[in-house]
Amino acid sequence: MLETDLKLIEKESEKNMATAKTVADLDQVFYKYLGSQGQIKQLFKKMKDLPKDKRKEIGVSINRLQEKIVNLIDSKKKELLKEHSAKTMKAEAETLSFDLPKIGHLHPITQTIRMLNKVFVEMGYSIVDGPEIETNEYNFIRLNVPPNHPAMDMQDTIYIREPDLLLRTQTSSVESRVMAGNKPPMKLVCPGRVYRNEKVNKSNHFIFHHYQGVAILEKVSLKDLFGTLNLLFKRMYGPKVVVRYRNKYYPEVEPGVGADMQCFSCRGKGCPLCKGVGWIEMGGAGIIHPNVMKMAGIDSKKFMGFAFGLGLDRWVMAKYNITDIRTLLGGNLAYKYYENENTL
Repeated sequence: MLETDLKLIEKESEKNMATAKTVADLDQVFYKYLGSQGQIKQLFKKMKDLPKDKRKEIGVSINRLQEKIVNLIDSKKKELLKEHSAKTMKAEAETLSFDLPKIGHLHPITQTIRMLNKVFVEMGYSIVDGPEIETNEYNFIRLNVPPNHPAMDMQDTIYIREPDLLLRTQTSSVESRVMAGNKPPMKLVCPGRVYRNEKVNKSNHFIFHHYQGVAILEKVSLKDLFGTLNLLFKRMYGPKVVVRYRNKYYPEVEPGVGADMQCFSCRGKGCPLCKGVGWIEMGGAGIIHPNVMKMAGIDSKKFMGFAFGLGLDRWVMAKYNITDIRTLLGGNLAYKYYENENTL
């Protein structure tokens, strides 16, 4: 009889604990089975009616059942408390409100890089980064710069260990590395900081930023290059932007062009920023030279490419009407945050 009661109590207690939704429900389960008047206590009282040789066996079984119920209740209580804590935290978090004062914003250079990246990602380009300490091979040789080129003199290049190790003068060095380690087709842009030993003035700095782009496909032309740059100018400065392209020599490309934008400060009239000519050079571009393709192991008869390098700081200055490049690295905290930019 007691053996049957033990099995029924075990089965019933497990069912009651499984359906318990709160700690209060568990307390009721505890009192029902383990309380002073609970079913386990009643089983112990009934043992006096058992034969002596049965009491020990049944007593052990009752103790085991009691221990099992205690452990089940403790485990279920921890589970319910954890669920309750999670629900409480979520409910409190949903009601919290923060109205902290704005104490900073992204630098204009960072904002401009993100705008440019957005345009090129939409056109299917990848964004690539590379080392600022570069070798002569990737910074000059693989870009078809001849050994006697003025850019390799101490007047332009800042060397760490001449002539092999230097601070990169252009992010075209990233282009060199990508072309050497990957097979076309490829479309990529490389924004980053560059260094040249130049005199600092309103429009030049020895530390500045460069935005290199390259597309190598089976068929490209100057028309594709101009279309890409024209789209970029309009997305950044609006449909009325005035741009011109001039023939210009760059060792990396042939033919090469310089991309100029009408001076945003004087609107073409001439001022100190544009050195009185009414135009600001925003970058250089052209069709990638066959020598560059050959050094990268790319068959120039099968693939063609164009490349462009933008003077990123000047794009920043034109975007935010900053007339002195030196202020970009001067720690000026007074730059306005252009949160509602809508030209993109």
